[in-house]
Amino acid sequence: MARVLVTRITFPEFIQELERRFEVEHNAEDRPWPKEELVRRLAGKQGVLSTVMDRFDESVIAAAPDLKAISNIAVGFNNIDLAAATKRGIRVTNTPGVLNDTTADFTWALLMAAARRVAEADAYVRAGKWKIAFGTEYFLGADIHHATLGMIGIGRIGQAIARRAAGFDMRVLYHDPQRLSPGDEKRLNATWVERDRLLAESDFVVVMVPYSKDTHHFIGAADFAKMKKSAIFVHTARGGVVDDAALVEALKSRRIAGAGVDVFEGEPALDSGYLGLGNVVLTPHIASASRATRLAMCRLAADNMALAIEGQRPPNLVNIELA
Repeated sequence: MARVLVTRITFPEFIQELERRFEVEHNAEDRPWPKEELVRRLAGKQGVLSTVMDRFDESVIAAAPDLKAISNIAVGFNNIDLAAATKRGIRVTNTPGVLNDTTADFTWALLMAAARRVAEADAYVRAGKWKIAFGTEYFLGADIHHATLGMIGIGRIGQAIARRAAGFDMRVLYHDPQRLSPGDEKRLNATWVERDRLLAESDFVVVMVPYSKDTHHFIGAADFAKMKKSAIFVHTARGGVVDDAALVEALKSRRIAGAGVDVFEGEPALDSGYLGLGNVVLTPHIASASRATRLAMCRLAADNMALAIEGQRPPNLVNIELA
């Protein structure tokens, strides 16, 4: 029976399922292991179920000679040195697909909360400041219906987000190096435009691109400067895709009206400038956090890992050179 490691605390029923398939060591505490502890626990393991909080750099990978599979419970995998893993024949996998709709739902939750100032209003009520039942100018927000949604990046999750715009009778603009087919554009009622036009015309701008060295600070001050002052910006992709300091400044100066942000560079640390701003809704990387979806991600990661350990090609293999 293969020996595997689970790096983060997770569902007890999932651990029980794993124990029917593998010899399992798992993290029973809600804390990421420091590098030294991760290396120590990887000794003798053939597979590891990891999260984006676990760094598998070249030195960690080199210290785990028995390892055959690193199975990330996430779509992203920039926490793993892919070249180093590939060089040592370690298959790396991720969990795309199963979280598309859940992440799209949450992106809309952030968009709506920011547009209608839900977090500000909630804090106002909880602070005991609500003294008059109704005011015509209380917490005026932005209408979503009939507005323009701009999607920067329209992969699987981006398309799921765009589909939901139909319920609000929205116009959808998108910018992506890979244009959709004419059929998909028609299905989504989406129009490809240059990035600058999207920024200038959209009432709501959503970025949904993967993180890599090429997309580091992909959205920054120059982009916020091109948006409408009434625009709402929503970020549920990956930390580092957006220049947080530039977004803080755009919100602080009212260069844009508001934002909803679920992911941050260097998380769980975040730019302290966010904390003093009322026009941003902040959440702790929970866009895929429904019980059903997170459990499905764990199970998919386990299936990927099992096939990789057996020397077979997993369905979600990232380093396809090892197929």
